Amino acid sequence: MKITDIKAVYPKWTKLPESKWQSRFWQIVVRVEADTGDVGYGYGGGGEAGCLVINRHMRELLLGTEINSVNAIQHVWDRLYHLSLPYGRKGLAVMALSGVDLALWDLLARAQGLPVHRLIGGRSKDAARAYATGANVEKYRDMGFSANKFPPAFINGSPDYVGTEANARRARTALGDKATIMTDCYMGWDVQTTTRMAQLLSEFNLYWFEDLVTPDHLLEQAALKPVIAPIKIAGGEHEVTRFGFKSVLDSGALDIWQPDLTWCGGITEGLRILDLALSNNIPVVPHRGGEPWGLHFIVSTGCEDLAETMPERWDIGSDVLWVNEPHVIDGYIRPTDEPGFGVRLNEAMI
Repeated sequence: MKITDIKAVYPKWTKLPESKWQSRFWQIVVRVEADTGDVGYGYGGGGEAGCLVINRHMRELLLGTEINSVNAIQHVWDRLYHLSLPYGRKGLAVMALSGVDLALWDLLARAQGLPVHRLIGGRSKDAARAYATGANVEKYRDMGFSANKFPPAFINGSPDYVGTEANARRARTALGDKATIMTDCYMGWDVQTTTRMAQLLSEFNLYWFEDLVTPDHLLEQAALKPVIAPIKIAGGEHEVTRFGFKSVLDSGALDIWQPDLTWCGGITEGLRILDLALSNNIPVVPHRGGEPWGLHFIVSTGCEDLAETMPERWDIGSDVLWVNEPHVIDGYIRPTDEPGFGVRLNEAMI
């Protein structure tokens, strides 16, 4: 089948944080049409700027392209990456390319009447163990979660040791000794803070500290690994492509890799990143892995059995872009066997 049209749109988001990068450059929708009448949808990043990259450049490169196999999608990825390289390689261009790639996987799977996880390699897990990101740990416990990533505390932008210890204690108390708990620093700690936090939180048996510092501080994170062990250092949501993760590998910075499939290059590049990780015995836990694209990826590959969810996204009044998204049941989340990613676009958001 040949691609006859492709268009990227920035949804009508109403619940984005103010004065942060997400308020201008959040997720985009990519729609790909084929001459067979099949349509595929993808999810990328970059806001209106990401849409411009697709609609003004990648579109003209894609029209008329034959998409009949996974190999064809891989060829498209390599071509788009190469031809956008002078202004791309990282950042917005790869976030946009991620949306295109996911749309092509959805298109091919729908055309073949298969779920995406079948195209990737077949379902090796019936479901993924879900973890809840957020502070409402009692709510998550009642929903059946056995894993939680709680936020560290800050006061006027500075790390709050007392508040972070209280958050860890609350999570461990609510979920019990057998639960998996971790925290996401979102580039808000330094070496001194991390060292002290590891000592302070040692009694709570945290699995990982996530995004300690910026992605450019690889050597600093590598030096911290033996200092805070057995707590792991996780990260990678702001790293992209196998080339970026090769630098992470060479530096020894991270114990756990967390590529985001809507930013790192889509499923095509996600598989390459995963191959690099697994060949070096590094666990992979995709960022936002409980979303449809991440979920299909997790259940059909050697990713660790953990899928990140944000339960507040499902609350009434939240922006609902995708209809029929899987929800957590008894602590686990399952992709559907419907064609493609198994979700439908909420046209009212476009």
